[in-house]
Amino acid sequence: MSLPSIGIPGLIIILFIAILLFGPSKLPQLGRAVGETLREFKNGTKKIVEENQRDE
Repeated sequence: MSLPSIGIPGLIIILFIAILLFGPSKLPQLGRAVGETLREFKNGTKKIVEENQRDE
């Protein structure tokens, strides 16, 4: 099952809603926090996969 594509109009709507909810001054902080969270998640899953491959 594939995920539906958001596309440019969807991204514009999401950005507009984010500006309304958080204000333009908070968006850089929010983006930074989301980026750090995704990076930590990626590193965590990478470590789990490496440990799994070592155990096999």
